[in-house]
Amino acid sequence: MGVHEQYPFDVEALRTDFPILDRQVGGDPETAGEGAGDDTPLVYLDNAATSHTPDPVVDAISDYYRSYNANVHRGIHQLSQEASVAYEEAHDAAADFIGAAGREEIVFTKNTTEAMNLVAYAWGLEELGPGDNVVLSEMEHHASLVTWQQIGKRTGADVRFIDVTDEGRLDMDHAAELVDDDTEMVSVVHVSNTLGTVNPIGELADLAHDHGAYVFADAAQSVPTRPVDVDELDVDFLAFSGHKMCGPTGIGVLYGREEILDEMSPYLYGGDMIRRVSFEDSTWEDLPWKFEAGTPSIAQGIGLAAAIEYVEAIGMDRIEAHEDLLAEYAYDELDELGGVEIYGPPGDDRGGLVAFNVDGVHAHDLSSILNDYGVAIRAGDHCTQPLHDEMGVAASARASFYFYNTVEEVDALVDAVREARDLFA
Repeated sequence: MGVHEQYPFDVEALRTDFPILDRQVGGDPETAGEGAGDDTPLVYLDNAATSHTPDPVVDAISDYYRSYNANVHRGIHQLSQEASVAYEEAHDAAADFIGAAGREEIVFTKNTTEAMNLVAYAWGLEELGPGDNVVLSEMEHHASLVTWQQIGKRTGADVRFIDVTDEGRLDMDHAAELVDDDTEMVSVVHVSNTLGTVNPIGELADLAHDHGAYVFADAAQSVPTRPVDVDELDVDFLAFSGHKMCGPTGIGVLYGREEILDEMSPYLYGGDMIRRVSFEDSTWEDLPWKFEAGTPSIAQGIGLAAAIEYVEAIGMDRIEAHEDLLAEYAYDELDELGGVEIYGPPGDDRGGLVAFNVDGVHAHDLSSILNDYGVAIRAGDHCTQPLHDEMGVAASARASFYFYNTVEEVDALVDAVREARDLFA
């Protein structure tokens, strides 16, 4: 059976919802640098940075602005009531999507990074102190690593890092050594945005809870690409972003267990999070509004709900299967080229991305050359500088896939990498 026959859905039909995929970019690779002009079909393989937005989601956002644009929770008039209902129902959609108990456990933020900072500041500054520790992994995104690092400096808490094996997996024996009765938080990425590793969050949660610690899953790369259920993972906090799953930018989701969020103090003050104010003191609104200060991201929240509806219609299990198919195919094809070093677990045991380097070619140069062939990838440290230091490289190239990508696009990537390798040989 060919790879195409293994597609779990009609990819070409779905691509029609994304007009941007028909763009022409760069220049003719046969005459690269000899003149301007967008004349090369776009091959977009930078989905781990941001995905594209389908017409139904764009329509939902446009409909809000054109039909019932108003602030929420503040007006008695009809438009405000309609906007408030849509915004609140977006919280319900997000809760259902990840298996939360209800909207009380769903806080809308700007992105995953803000969600992590919210917990670190609203919980961490209050609860951590000298003698406590927070356990991360060496593969953490800067959004997690830097945030907890700085909270550790402020509170005196120790920040520890679980080793990554040569194959790109967490060393769970080392994790068991690091997590102890002084651990207050274990914060680990669910799917690594560099290695593609799918981490055993459930196992880490068991370990953390055995020592009375909380667990925070960075799900920026997992929620958009596979079924995720917070109850099954047994996490206390989880965060993801809308723009990586067909939604707009400017919207993220923090899941937190209701009893924990209820005990936490607000992170920002003003606007919709306030119930009563006097000159002497103030009281806060109920969850989740207690953590959504000021005018929230109304259009973005409504767009996120539309994106959730869109990917659920495809089926998260089928999206995962398609990504796994493309990642394994890309891994195998790049590996067969020769002169390519691929980072992370084998192709049949990773999320939908492949980070690699070509012998003698800097990742930035490789990305620039691939752009001439219309292939859009990421190059750099992918906000994981310490991990790259451990890998012994300054940067890597990363191709990341989504449900609208095809085998032909992986072939275009491999062909362009081959040309770049030969150019520098």
